[in-house]
This record gives sequence, C-alpha cells and structure tokens, in this order.
Amino acid sequence: MSTELLRPPVLPSSHDTLHRSQLAPRVLSELAPSSLPYPLSLLFESDSPEKWNSYENLFYSCLRTGDNASAARCIEQLQARFGLGNERVMGLMGMYQEAVAKDDKELELQLLVYREFIKQKPTNLVIRKRLVALLKSMGRTAEAVSALMELLDISPVDAESWAELAELYFVQGMYAQAVYCYEDVLLTTPNAWNIHARLAEILYISATSHPSSESLTDAEKLRTLLRCLKSYSRSLELCDDYLRGFYGLHLVSTALISFIESLGNTGLAKMPADEDFPTPTMKTMQKLKELATKHLAEIVRKHGSKASGWEGYDDAEIAAARALLDRDGAGVAR
Repeated sequence: MSTELLRPPVLPSSHDTLHRSQLAPRVLSELAPSSLPYPLSLLFESDSPEKWNSYENLFYSCLRTGDNASAARCIEQLQARFGLGNERVMGLMGMYQEAVAKDDKELELQLLVYREFIKQKPTNLVIRKRLVALLKSMGRTAEAVSALMELLDISPVDAESWAELAELYFVQGMYAQAVYCYEDVLLTTPNAWNIHARLAEILYISATSHPSSESLTDAEKLRTLLRCLKSYSRSLELCDDYLRGFYGLHLVSTALISFIESLGNTGLAKMPADEDFPTPTMKTMQKLKELATKHLAEIVRKHGSKASGWEGYDDAEIAAARALLDRDGAGVAR
C-alpha cells in the first residue's frame, strides 16, 4: 500500500492527485476485501484505520481526476464496512452523486435528497455541509448563507462552518460580517496562524481597495489598518516562516507609512487615542517593512534554489512575493 494514501485528506496538487489516482487499480486489488460479511471478515484480514483512510483518500483523488469507476469501488467498500447510514459515508456518497450529475436537474434532485436527510436527522452535520457546498457550487450564495446559519444554530462552535460563512460574506463584499465570522473562528482556534492572516487580508482590503473604504473616516481607516497590522503580526508570531504573513506585513506597513505621512503630525495628533490599537512610531513601521522584505527575499531565494526545508511553498505565492519585491526595488539576491 502506498504511504501517500495514509495522509489526511487535504487538497493536494494536481500532479499528486493524478499520481494517486493512477495507483487505484493496484491499491484496490491489494485492499480487496474478504467475501465474508463484517465482522467475520476480521478473522482473516486487517481492519485498521489506515486501510479505510486509504480508501477515502483514493476516493477523493479518483473523483478529482474523473475516474468515477474507481471512486465508486472505494465507496462500495466503505459502505460495506460502515453501513449506508454512516454519516461520513453518506457525505462521500453525496459527493460522488454531485460529481457524476449530468446537468442542473440532477443536481436539484441531489439537493432534495440532502434536504430529506436533514429533515430526518437535523443534526447530520456532514450532509448539512454537503448541502452548503452544492448550493455554493451552483451559485446560490444567499441560500448557502442561510443553510450555514441553520448549521451554526445547531453547532455554534464549528470553526470550519464559521470560516466558510466568512468567505461567502467576503465574495459578496460584506467585509464587516466576514471579519465577525473569522473572529468567531479564532475563539475556537486561537493559534491558527492562517486564520489570523486571512482576517488581516480582509481588513486590509476593506481599508484600501473596496469602494466602501472611500466612506471611511481617517480615524476608521487608521484603526482598520492597525487591526490588520496586529493580525498579521500575530500570524507571524505563531508561524515565523509564513509567506502570506510576511507578504501582508509588507503591504500593511507600507500602507500605514503612506497614510500617516499624508496625515502629517497635525492630522495624526487629532486622531482619537485607542488603547487596543496604539499607533506605532514611523521608525517601528519602517523596521517592520524591512523585516518583511528581508524574510520574503530569503523565502523566494531559498525556495528557488530548492534548499532543503524550503520546498513547501505554493508557486503562485512565491511568484507574488517576487513581484512585490521587484516593485519595491528590493529584488532577490541569487
């Protein structure tokens, strides 16, 4: 059995997914189950968690690459072992039905199936999440938001659902609501550095790029940028080689320097005091920008040279960091 199939079911690269799906015929033959029913089959074969993790991860890869036949075989084995009523298996089966649906009419039928399951068992969170995912994929954002809010009424500490709700608000330009949702995520996962950075990204966009930023007062814009700076700093405190954290730190420190220079000493003195988000000195912000530039250059350089321990960065993020450094005139030393 390939050890690749024992990893948690996170989203791998397209190359890794294709490689895993190509293993399907061999893996499925190696994991061929006993003809005896469960639990008698336990007398003659292993029933380890690793085996069923392999089936599930192989299912995801086959589904992504269009190998629906192998995905169906994985589902059949999971159903035989855990039963048709197992919530996780029900979710996987729903995902399979969504993938093989030929048109919107069949997707609508799958929505009805999900709603009937929820009617029978309102606490089935797996099916509720599949319902949200399907509504989102069909472009029915408002319905997806409503479905998520119903889910959170049942499970108010589900961090994954709060994060999904935040993203749905974000794509609609409802930044204040998105920020609120990510703050709820951090109540249950306070050390999630990626969430701190994502919260900072939304704050930065709301203060600098979105049309609503034009209606912000100087005091509101300053406070938002300082909240952004604090969130990026926290993400880097938790993960000191996080590329998105340093990228954001560079952006927000640059924005703060420019904004405070535009205010001048007189304008800055008129800003209301804020104990939660005190304004750093210009010297401090310059140092933060220099720190971010230094670390971004190091990450880009070592990733490009394929140095050991620096391979895990996303290529698109590396390209964005390189472009930022080029615009800033820092460049990357070879």
